[in-house]
Amino acid sequence: MVVGLEGSSSSQAALRWAVRYAGLVGGRVEAVTAWEVPGEASWSAPAVDVTFDEEDAERRLVEEVRTVLGEDGASLVHERLVHGHPVEVLVDAARGADMLVVGSRGRGGFRRALLGSVSQQVALHAPCPVTIVRPEAPAE
Repeated sequence: MVVGLEGSSSSQAALRWAVRYAGLVGGRVEAVTAWEVPGEASWSAPAVDVTFDEEDAERRLVEEVRTVLGEDGASLVHERLVHGHPVEVLVDAARGADMLVVGSRGRGGFRRALLGSVSQQVALHAPCPVTIVRPEAPAE
C-alpha cells in the first residue's frame, strides 16, 4: 500500500494506520513524499531562485518515518521522494497498489483553498481504494 507523507500530524497518523493495517494483512508500505519548487506549476509565479537539496529531503523523509514509527516500524516502510504535484505523484504511485492512505488535512493554507485538498483529489482520481485518516486526538 502507498501512504502520502508530508510532515503534518494527519499524514503521520496515516503512516501509523497504514503500517498497522499492513501488519494485519501481510502487506508492504511505501511512504511517498512529493516535492515541487514553489511557483513551478503556475505561469504567474514570480521569478524565485529556489534551491532544493534532494539528498537532504530524502534524509528528512527517512528521519520522519523513524521518528513516527521507531526503528522497528521504520524497517517495514520503503520511503520514496518524488518530484511533482502531490495529487499526481500519489495517484501515479498508487497504480498497482491495493490501497492509498492519506491524511485528512495536510499543511494546507492558501494554496489548498485554491486547488482543493490532496485527500479530496486522490479520493476522486486514485486507481485503487483510498483511506483518509484523521489526525489522532490527544489523550485526555
